[in-house]
Amino acid sequence: MLFSSWAFIAGFLPVVVLLYRLLPTTRSVQWLVLASLFYYGWWNPVYLLLILTSTAANHALGHWIARSSGRPRRLLTAAGVVANLAALGYFKYLDFFIGAINQLSGSALALQNVTLPLAISFFTFQQIAYLVDVHRGGLRVKSPWEYALFVSFFPQLIAGPIVHYREMIPQFQRLGRSGVNTANIAIGCAVFAVGLFKKTVIADGLGASADAVFDYADAGHRPSFIESWCGALAYTFQLYFDFSGYADMAIGAARMFGIVLPANFASPYKAVNIIDFWRRWHMTLSRFLRDYLYIALGGNRHGRVRRYVNLLVTMLLGGLWHGAGWNFVLWGGWHGLMLIINHAWQAMRGSQRQTASPAAHRICAWLLTFLGVIAGWVLFRAETFGGAIRMFEAMTLADGIALPARWLARLGALATPLQEAGVIGTGLSSHGLIADWHELMVLLAAAIVLCLAAPNTQQLFARHAIVLESPPPRGLVHFALTPGWGVAIGAVAFAALLYLTTRGHVEFIYRFF
Repeated sequence: MLFSSWAFIAGFLPVVVLLYRLLPTTRSVQWLVLASLFYYGWWNPVYLLLILTSTAANHALGHWIARSSGRPRRLLTAAGVVANLAALGYFKYLDFFIGAINQLSGSALALQNVTLPLAISFFTFQQIAYLVDVHRGGLRVKSPWEYALFVSFFPQLIAGPIVHYREMIPQFQRLGRSGVNTANIAIGCAVFAVGLFKKTVIADGLGASADAVFDYADAGHRPSFIESWCGALAYTFQLYFDFSGYADMAIGAARMFGIVLPANFASPYKAVNIIDFWRRWHMTLSRFLRDYLYIALGGNRHGRVRRYVNLLVTMLLGGLWHGAGWNFVLWGGWHGLMLIINHAWQAMRGSQRQTASPAAHRICAWLLTFLGVIAGWVLFRAETFGGAIRMFEAMTLADGIALPARWLARLGALATPLQEAGVIGTGLSSHGLIADWHELMVLLAAAIVLCLAAPNTQQLFARHAIVLESPPPRGLVHFALTPGWGVAIGAVAFAALLYLTTRGHVEFIYRFF
């Protein structure tokens, strides 16, 4: 049941909100747990057993860890982390590891074709963080209903954000004392509408072009220079608006019940270096990797070289978390390498670093960062290593620049030196990969403007504090807008009209991560 489907928008969500308001407040948590489990089971009821078993086992283990001390406490925590990772490894990585063994050893071990349960990466990381926090002296969740809601709360269950129990349990404990607030519903609907627009209009509109170009490269062919860049840019913005749209819809749906989630995006494509990018992109995953992996490996406490190794290992594992494929590992390694270079550059500059850089320097830094991010997304999206190589070859002029033949003809005498320099005349889509160039150009232009010159969602609703964190860092362009209730109602009406014009249901990219 996708957030952008009629089943969710016109069925599940309004029914859950209505019954939440009608039921006694003492049953608020229980009702949301049951609704969340129904939502999860809609995809495949068989895996309800998995999430219920995982929830019960981790809740019990949290109690045992809290009541123990010394070596037993450490052993229980380690056992819990290993058990969670083992479950994740079996369902998500078993076939990947078998395939790797076959490639390295020449064996022919049979793949198990294990079906990946929905959202297992997210609720596994969330519960690992809970066990580690309890081990470190945090308060455990005593109520099994509250803990079950912490794990399964449907707005953020499928693709995050990855939350901490300190952020959520106090809010869940207030649910029974605060029924449904109409102001929260209005804010939630408006934020949800913003996310719906990002997903259905921009992300889904760009998806067809991105898929066509990357599928062509993965099939063993090399797209043209223009096609490769259009495909790479289409995926760069598709992924952002798909995932950011999901995050907005999650924040909006949760706010309808008075629950405030942490931010997951803060205009990441405005980042002026890769360190800044990871402070803005998938922020709750970055927080998890920092607090529970990078710091556990030693962080920056054991010298510069060890710090760089820790960064690389963290990003490699972060890449693998995204999916069981070498492309994800390469993507993580690429970002780890960029982070190492960025930290080394900052260390080399040392005291010469200025608090404010000239605008030209910031623009150059932004462009270099953005190009590095695009290169990473090529690795992330390509399903084969050969496909990624062919995309990079096309993007770096291995076949020269292909311009539309009619443009080249209009240049007259200037066409000859251009052709000698490697410019070739062809159709606007030399391989017929882009179905509608005009639509693609409009969507790319809109995506660029929204990413670089428009406020992000938490800035747009800054007065209403729709996320837990403080205001996000400033980007190249920053301004705030606070809509009134009229805008909120208009946004809901606009979302309804918008949905009537969409072309169908497209899966969220992060849905099965």
